[in-house]
Amino acid sequence: MSPTGANSVSLPSRRYDLHTHSLRSDGTLAPADLVARAHAAGVEVLALTDHDVTDGLAEARAAADRLGITLIAGVEISVSWQGQTLHIVGLNIDVADASLQSGLARLREFRQWRAEEIGRRLAKKRIEGAYEGARRLAKGTIVSRTHFARFLTEQGYVRSPQHAFKQLLSSGKPGHVSGQWATLEEAVRWIRAGGGQAVIAHPARYKLSSGKLQRLLGEFRECGGEAIEVISGSHAPEANQHFARLATEQNFFASAGSDYHGPEKTWMDLGKLPALPQGCIPVWRDWEMKRTLKLNTSVNQQRLSVGAG
Repeated sequence: MSPTGANSVSLPSRRYDLHTHSLRSDGTLAPADLVARAHAAGVEVLALTDHDVTDGLAEARAAADRLGITLIAGVEISVSWQGQTLHIVGLNIDVADASLQSGLARLREFRQWRAEEIGRRLAKKRIEGAYEGARRLAKGTIVSRTHFARFLTEQGYVRSPQHAFKQLLSSGKPGHVSGQWATLEEAVRWIRAGGGQAVIAHPARYKLSSGKLQRLLGEFRECGGEAIEVISGSHAPEANQHFARLATEQNFFASAGSDYHGPEKTWMDLGKLPALPQGCIPVWRDWEMKRTLKLNTSVNQQRLSVGAG
């Protein structure tokens, strides 16, 4: 649904974080612990968006129900676009949708091969046992470059995970393996198949010229993409403002997410996201409208019941 004409809609004010990770991908907290930490930080609506996997959502939902926090079923899908890796967040996805799960399974198969290949390449540099070490640190089904970075730091090959990427795991370095991810069209199609909304994650992190960014936004819209992550934990304040203007000018919904991975690795802690800039139409607009309608209907039914009694 397009955000056109929504500027006059008044929405209740709740604290959202629509981009987080658990140990089911490359985060460090169990899904239930992530929900508990978000609740303690004052987050009222939380999306768990693990990389290419939805395994943590059932545990997260059970914890959210206990604590009275709203959980949004999400995922972050890896995409190859014009020689670059992008991430597309899916919000309010149907985790039972066969096309979505089939697509994610394909990406996880590639992730497994890539992890083994990274281990082989690092072994050629006399770094033995890297795959096994990364596998040990991964608590879920996915072994990511982040797990390799943690292993390399733990074993003293580098000073920090950031140095691991710079020295060994980034493009052109010995342990780098190029991604073979979903196409942009596939990622958006999988998300939309179950009624979800597709969001371009942390757009300021991609090294795109102005012209290339415009092409990405155009293709994303043609595929059915609806939103831009205007507020991101990895964005500088000026980037937030820049993408807020783009979202408003090009009629995209605006999303907000910390990209929280755990207390050891945080762009921004849970509960610390700034408000969307003025003029943005939040991606949660329709969710809140439906929720408000449902609450009002329930209240009216209760009044009628009392009156009838």
